[in-house]
Amino acid sequence: MRKIWAMALKEMRQIGRDPLFLLMLLGLPAFMLAVFGYAVSFDVWDLPLSVEDRDMGPESRRLQAAFFNSGRFARAPGPPAPGEFHELFQQGGARAALVIPETFGKALAAGRSAPVQLLFDGTDANTASTAIGYATALVQTWNAERLERALRAAGGGASGGLIGVEPRVWYNPQLESSHFLVPGLMGFILMITAVLSTALSVVREKERGTMEQLAVAPLRTVQVLAGKTLPYLVISLVATAIIVVAARVLFGVTVRGSYADLFIATVLYLLGGFCLGLLISTIASTQAVAFQIGILISMLPTLLLSGFIFPIRNMPLVLQWLSYLVPARYYLEILRGIMLKGTTLAPYRDQVGAMILFALVLLALASIRFARKGV
Repeated sequence: MRKIWAMALKEMRQIGRDPLFLLMLLGLPAFMLAVFGYAVSFDVWDLPLSVEDRDMGPESRRLQAAFFNSGRFARAPGPPAPGEFHELFQQGGARAALVIPETFGKALAAGRSAPVQLLFDGTDANTASTAIGYATALVQTWNAERLERALRAAGGGASGGLIGVEPRVWYNPQLESSHFLVPGLMGFILMITAVLSTALSVVREKERGTMEQLAVAPLRTVQVLAGKTLPYLVISLVATAIIVVAARVLFGVTVRGSYADLFIATVLYLLGGFCLGLLISTIASTQAVAFQIGILISMLPTLLLSGFIFPIRNMPLVLQWLSYLVPARYYLEILRGIMLKGTTLAPYRDQVGAMILFALVLLALASIRFARKGV
């Protein structure tokens, strides 16, 4: 540990000699958050729908068929207990829910209005708002078809009862897109800064000819890697705090869950980014090449395959499989749960394990390549 600490102090002094680089690491995340948060706008759709049918009659089954046959909704598991959709929403098992009351069939048969309730996970504001539009359109079409059937059956002199929809959005009732964008921007910004800062710092040693000094120093490969990444971990955590404060001040997005859980998830995510940066540094020989490789490997997958902009379930199957190799996919699920739903890390054990595995595999690969190069 003394050797690692000495290596970290050396790296901190080197960072201090380049104040512009330090300013970029601390100031760029907040700047990017502000720019992207105000400028980015997009729409997505298609949610897994959980149904609680308390009527179990032919009309309720016909209504379910109208939803699932439309192609806009996929059947999701039912709630573990009547009305208990929180667990499904928190674990991602469903993103919307349809509740059909016991009196649904009787009200329609009597010619009265039969209300049904639609619940939506508002952590994805764009998807929720689009799904509300689709659900409303489906109900209107269902009402029109039922009214036409009733008029034909009664010779034009009577009409049957119609459905009234009561939509309700959880976690983000105002459907503000910033609540969906900010967690995604955090994962996007932190991955880029973690990868580039580590990759450029090691390649800088090569360009300045000081890598040979590390090769003859009484340090093991793991100690060198730990000493190189420790300062950037501290700086990235400070940048994370700046992002969280900026998100609250600029967009009113608060952390509803535990800051300790947020800290643990962020550290694991950053470690994966640092290990990726170290691996890139063993491939690139100049900072320009390291920058290009880092941007290509970190920015594009995080932007396109993490679920930040495009829902993963809407992607082709090949891209869905590739998304499992992107750590931002797991971090964003955890981040949105902690920040917007107030959940703990318990429902996200699989995501935490995937981030740990990602960091360990990349660390092993980077250590092997460093050892082969004599460091």
